[in-house]
Amino acid sequence: MPASGTMGGLLVLLTFLAITSANAKPNAGLKTWGRFNKLPYPGDKAFLHDTFPKDFIWAVGTAAYQVEGAFEKDGKGLSIWDTFTRGGNRMATGDVGSDSYHNIHADIRAIRQLGVTHYRFSLSWSRIFPNGTRGSYNEIGTHYYRTLIKKLKEIRVQPVVTLYHWDLPDHLQQTLGGWSNAELVGIFKDYADFCFHTFGDDVKFWITIDNPFVVAQHGYGTGVVAPGIKNDPDLPFRVGHNLLKAHAAAWHLYDQHYRPRQQGKLSMALASHWIKPSRTRLESLRACQCSLDHVLGWFARPLFTDGDYPPCMKEKLGSRLPSFTQEEREQVRGTADFFALSHGATLSFQLINDSLKFRQQEDLDLRMLLYWVNAEYDKPPIFVLQSGWYVLGNTKTEDPKHMYYLKRFIAEALKSIVIDGVNVIGYTAWSLIDGFEWHREYGIRRGLYYVDFNTPDMKREPKTSATFYRNVIQRNGFPEFPENRPAQGVFPCDFAWGVSANSIQVETTPSQFADPNVYLWNISNNGELMRLEGLSAPPVRRTPHCADYATIRQQVDEITQVGVTHFHFSLNWSALVPTGDVAHPNTTLLGYYRCFTRQLLQANVTPVVTLWHHTRQRSSLPAPLDRANKWLNRKTPEAFEEYARLCYRELGAHVKVWITLNEPNDEMVSYQEGHQMLRAHALAWRAYDRDFRRTQGGKVSLALHMDWVEPAFSFSREDVEPAKRVLDFCIGWFAEPIFGSGDYPQGMRSWLRQLNSLELPVFNEEDRKLVKGTYDFFAISHFSTKLVTHAKEDSYTYTAMLEVQHMIDTTWIKSLRSRPVVPWGLRKALNWVKEHYSDVPMYVMANGVQEDPARFKDSLRVYYLYNYINEALKAYTLDGVNLKGYFAYALSDQRDPGFGLYGQIHEEVIVKASLSNYRNIIQHNGFPIQGAAAQQCPSLPQPCPGCHVLVKRPVVGFLTLVGSGVLITLGLIIYYTAKRHKECY
Repeated sequence: MPASGTMGGLLVLLTFLAITSANAKPNAGLKTWGRFNKLPYPGDKAFLHDTFPKDFIWAVGTAAYQVEGAFEKDGKGLSIWDTFTRGGNRMATGDVGSDSYHNIHADIRAIRQLGVTHYRFSLSWSRIFPNGTRGSYNEIGTHYYRTLIKKLKEIRVQPVVTLYHWDLPDHLQQTLGGWSNAELVGIFKDYADFCFHTFGDDVKFWITIDNPFVVAQHGYGTGVVAPGIKNDPDLPFRVGHNLLKAHAAAWHLYDQHYRPRQQGKLSMALASHWIKPSRTRLESLRACQCSLDHVLGWFARPLFTDGDYPPCMKEKLGSRLPSFTQEEREQVRGTADFFALSHGATLSFQLINDSLKFRQQEDLDLRMLLYWVNAEYDKPPIFVLQSGWYVLGNTKTEDPKHMYYLKRFIAEALKSIVIDGVNVIGYTAWSLIDGFEWHREYGIRRGLYYVDFNTPDMKREPKTSATFYRNVIQRNGFPEFPENRPAQGVFPCDFAWGVSANSIQVETTPSQFADPNVYLWNISNNGELMRLEGLSAPPVRRTPHCADYATIRQQVDEITQVGVTHFHFSLNWSALVPTGDVAHPNTTLLGYYRCFTRQLLQANVTPVVTLWHHTRQRSSLPAPLDRANKWLNRKTPEAFEEYARLCYRELGAHVKVWITLNEPNDEMVSYQEGHQMLRAHALAWRAYDRDFRRTQGGKVSLALHMDWVEPAFSFSREDVEPAKRVLDFCIGWFAEPIFGSGDYPQGMRSWLRQLNSLELPVFNEEDRKLVKGTYDFFAISHFSTKLVTHAKEDSYTYTAMLEVQHMIDTTWIKSLRSRPVVPWGLRKALNWVKEHYSDVPMYVMANGVQEDPARFKDSLRVYYLYNYINEALKAYTLDGVNLKGYFAYALSDQRDPGFGLYGQIHEEVIVKASLSNYRNIIQHNGFPIQGAAAQQCPSLPQPCPGCHVLVKRPVVGFLTLVGSGVLITLGLIIYYTAKRHKECY
């Protein structure tokens, strides 16, 4: 992310652009990037729970050549796609497609199941006029469309009819050169006249031409699509010119002769990508505007603005771009009754050349595109006529990627209406059924319904995306449910509010009394200390005190400023017992930890101490154990027990909450290593329970990493089972032996047995008794949520051993390393523990998000902590989870980069915005109901009664310290004065 200063400069620039362009036309869309840069982050990125307007159009669509098939049946003529797919290196054709020509009833059944209000389809020009002109009229082909429209009306679905969706009669291409010939303007007008006359009484929405950019640029420029012409770089612009004039001719025909009676609306479907600036400069914004002008503006500006091409195109293309006469401008301008917009995969198959991106970055932001169209073309009603995504050709009925992209695009359309005030009148999911996907042939699928191309009747089955879309339509969007609303209430009075750090800063040299120099205090002048050259104080023969360590004082001060009652940190086993022999510990480091925990208590902060913190980078085991097979060494658990006893003995007077192992359940840990870790934990717990609990009164457990795992399709049992399986292998692996049966989860064992795997160790009876029940509470570290499905799609995120595909919801907010921010996942994780292990006391021992360390106004972390803590409150108040404490992660960027409540610039410590917000939540003990009486909590006993002078009476303490300092100074002065007198004699 850019530094805050750079972002500030960009905001000033974009604000200026927004102001100066607000009333300017054209290029009014230039304010779009500035406007969205100023929206509150991450709140604006959060999912919006709301509904669409009551009269919103819900549609689904297809194109004739992709689905109809029957390419030579009942008098149909050849189209340019029939010819194109038989030439070059083409591997497949649309001769059969999805065979919709013979499957009207199956298509109608699918449309009715979805519950849409409108169905968009295209007419096959060569099925109606086999050679392209009225003289070749084919009644049987026309009857097919009459029947389709009639069936739609019977189920109360309105047709949205496209006259031309890329399948020009081949005869017109061969004899006239297709759209490169201006004669096609009149021919198309006559074809449109026939369609208006024949079908118009039942059609209220007409599309003349679909995606003229692809027709011109890739049909007559790159040759990627039919008719595959690519020998004239200027030809696409002449083709585009004719397409615009053909559309305008059809619009005027309808407006003058059919609209008064039929009352329909007509437009041209324009497709576009979205683009964002690669650099924070005005030139980049203008390049983005120019990129959109070359794709969308090429056709939109003549229709919606002034009847002419965008200045950017004219400037770059010069004479290569045809020009309109004044009469032609008037003929073209205003010939659209609504803005018909296509978005998504149409232009994401490498159909936007890099040269048209002008070194900027292509993006998939439908919301920003809608806002740009709204601003650039003076607030037209916008009908999204094609939107969606795709899956690979071998995908069957589970299409999670398509479903979540569909969710994203619909959600962006909703925000566009509710937040941005854009007049979006309808949304069309693409497409109804799988079919022939143009130049991608059958390599991908875009249908909401799966088509089995190997069955005689082309069997259709609803995909999960169809189920999702049907549910959205039934609810008219994403209405807010009670679980989506923030909770109000407070946690119990004894709730543990904490902050966690992986480690603390250790400097074992006392910082006080370490300076041997002698100073004079210039009390009569400026009060400065003046060092006396050549003089040094004798070594101070005193035992170091805890107050001598400046690093401890600084860290404790930082912790107390957060307002927490608990602080969680980890000891370093390899540093405390470097030889592995607890008889020879690092006494200096042990003393430092003892001081640190004591100082925490003096500050009324309860230390929570982890004995061993798992990291992937290093084992953190003493060197002899590290060299001797690490955790696979059966002596390691016994060594860990002895190490735990050392810590209990030396620190137990100050530490009442212990974590034996922190996050040992890492996927990189083998089952054999995990088995020994479980034994190590159990031995350490038993040692405390047997020999220390009675005198020290503390609690011991382990902390497990527990990100939530959600089925990608919550309504599919086939995905619920994989989610349970992943939780068994990730959480139950360590939890079930300790908190449950004393053995590994049954689902884990049976799955591995099914795979003929013998990797999972077996507990003997002794170990089972040793491990089972070794807990005082259940502690988790939770950061994010992921989705799983059994349908394999992406090998990079597929776990073959568990047969699960990992993925994320594209509507989720992403953190610095693209980890999703999903607050409700914490609530589900807490409930999972409750369901499996009853009323066990629970602690969220670490919960945090990584953000750019340079962002001290860390709005993402503010959002994260507020919403995750709120979900924890729901778990406590609504679900009855026995939640005892919550620890934010982490204290400082210095020890945990990017996660800290404190930042740092060089030596200066910076308090981030999230710290103040977290402290405010702690002070209110949650989210109290406004107007309710304040929570009455009894005063808690001080953890360090002997420290009351410094804690309860700071003035007395301060005077005591000052007096001590004065006495020491006077003593030194008297000492050196006497010494000088002796030297003089």
